[in-house]
Amino acid sequence: MLNKKFAYRLEFLLFSGVIIICILIGRMFYLQILRGSYYSRQAEGNRTRYTRIVAPRGIIYDCNGEELANNKPGFMISLVRRSDGYNKETLERLSVILNLPMEKIQDTIKLHSVGAEPIRLVRNASPEVVAKIEENLRYLPGVMVEVQPVRYYPNKELAVHVLGYVGEVSDYEIEQGVYSDLKAGDIIGKAGLESYYDANLRGEDGSYREEVDVVGRVVQVMDKVEPKPGEGLVLTIDAKLQKITEEAVDRQLKAIGARGCAVVVLDPNNGEVKALVSRPGFDPNWFVNGISEKNWNYLNTDPFHPMTDKAIAGEYPPGSTFKIVTGSAALEEKKVTPDELIYDSGRHWLIDMRNAGGEALGYINFKRALAASDNVYFYEMGNRLGINLIDKYAKDFGFGQRTGIDLHGEAEGLIATPEYKKKVFDEDWYLGDTFNTAIGQGFTLATPIQVAEMMSAVATDGRRFKPHLVSKIINDDGSVDQTFEPVEEGKLPVSEATLKLVQEGLEAVTEEGGTASSLKNLPVAVAGKTGTAENPHGPWLVCRLCPSQETSAGSGVHCGTGQLRCRVRSAYCQKYFGICLYGSPGTPGGQQEIRSSYADTDQKIFSQYRYAAAGQCPAADYHWHYPDWQRHPRQCARPQALQLCAAAAELCGHQPGAGGFPPAV
Repeated sequence: MLNKKFAYRLEFLLFSGVIIICILIGRMFYLQILRGSYYSRQAEGNRTRYTRIVAPRGIIYDCNGEELANNKPGFMISLVRRSDGYNKETLERLSVILNLPMEKIQDTIKLHSVGAEPIRLVRNASPEVVAKIEENLRYLPGVMVEVQPVRYYPNKELAVHVLGYVGEVSDYEIEQGVYSDLKAGDIIGKAGLESYYDANLRGEDGSYREEVDVVGRVVQVMDKVEPKPGEGLVLTIDAKLQKITEEAVDRQLKAIGARGCAVVVLDPNNGEVKALVSRPGFDPNWFVNGISEKNWNYLNTDPFHPMTDKAIAGEYPPGSTFKIVTGSAALEEKKVTPDELIYDSGRHWLIDMRNAGGEALGYINFKRALAASDNVYFYEMGNRLGINLIDKYAKDFGFGQRTGIDLHGEAEGLIATPEYKKKVFDEDWYLGDTFNTAIGQGFTLATPIQVAEMMSAVATDGRRFKPHLVSKIINDDGSVDQTFEPVEEGKLPVSEATLKLVQEGLEAVTEEGGTASSLKNLPVAVAGKTGTAENPHGPWLVCRLCPSQETSAGSGVHCGTGQLRCRVRSAYCQKYFGICLYGSPGTPGGQQEIRSSYADTDQKIFSQYRYAAAGQCPAADYHWHYPDWQRHPRQCARPQALQLCAAAAELCGHQPGAGGFPPAV
């Protein structure tokens, strides 16, 4: 009996053993044969890792060889990409060491879910953080420390609107196809020359393959492809002159209690920009490692818009500098002779339009009128020329068109025309509009770079050179890859005799009796033209509550005091905002506050509305250009901005949604 029971047990054990062996063989077959290649790759991935070496961006030099943008070594904290996810304890330790919220780390991992590159959490970690990582490396599987080049601007704010800044390429930019060869997290130029010459500056990345142990320590480098550094730029900018100019601007702004300003220093003989200043500015180093919330809020809430390059994108009434155009046209078209005396009684005899200070200069000729910037004289020139001739010469002098400077975001400005007024305001053109245009007021808008180009052309006997900021593109070894020669765009369509008269008038501006006579004692001879404009960009510093009564078309409500008195259609203010926005004094129909929203005024209007109505500013960047949204297809990005768009569209007789215009919400 016992032997029989023992035999049964033995048979059971043998049968069970056979079953277990079959299962093990089957499992081994599955793992080694069917899934062998997969696990082989997994094992190889645990033993080796591939890492890209980021190419250093090209160095940017001033005209004397001073480095304005370079690179410094930076420690990057990265995660080796894993298909099976990351240990929660590892991420928690990283969160503490890096002082990053767990949510941000997880969001970064999700953002870089595609690809084989390490996931970079911190681009420029401090030595203290790197030391902590190295000390705890055995408890941080998959964490690695890389040394990669980091963009650096040694002079901080100096020439920031020229240089621009860098940042990570966005998914949107990749989807649009401009950077289709890049991956999320790659560094590109975002503004200024960094953006315009990004393809040259970026270089070609390298890579290497390493063997690592179980805790991720490098055992050996198996193969390596060196990166190719980006090409360098040699600028026309003189860093010393740029610094002197910025310091002078800052002193003057402080003295008069202002913050916004633009300066262009242009070599008239070749179009080289020697200095370009826009205020306020910012430190481009803020963006290198990812901008902080504090700095981002400052850039977005400052009503003077530090990120706007006012030298090329700010559109302002040219004021009396435009009298150069009007005067040249009148002389060239024989509407006046240099010696003809025109009587200035303080007001024009056809329309009650006066000199800015109420002065009366009596009988004056062209030279005296230009030196004293006499409005009445140039009103009469506008009367004799007519708006069509003024517009023709304005275009010939470079207004209403981009100069072609090598920077993105340049504005075109605006040449005042009857067609423009009819289209935008549905109003007829009057002689008073021509008078305003003749002295650089009314609808005309110009950028500082356009005015600088005009003055340069006058200084060089009519020769117009295209403004540019880069003289050479150089290779990493210092050899020249490309040289940019001066580009002459033609000549002003005026005679040598006319230009000579204009030049003499500009010289008289800085002499006794001229509007800039304070410059008469300088060690060198100076010529120039002053210009003062009723500028809607300047007075728009605050919003005021607007009376609630409705007004009919053509009538308006006066809002503000002194020079800031403006006509506005209260119905629109109240309907959309319950506030009144400052506009230009005496604007026909009271609509200037909407019309003048070209370069940065859109942001100004919106910011002021937000200040008054909600007590806050936008937390994200936005762009809106009305009424030229077809020329500037950037659209509103926030519901509040869409409200403003809807108000402007209704005010000017357009339908929201037309021509790419975003619909109201």
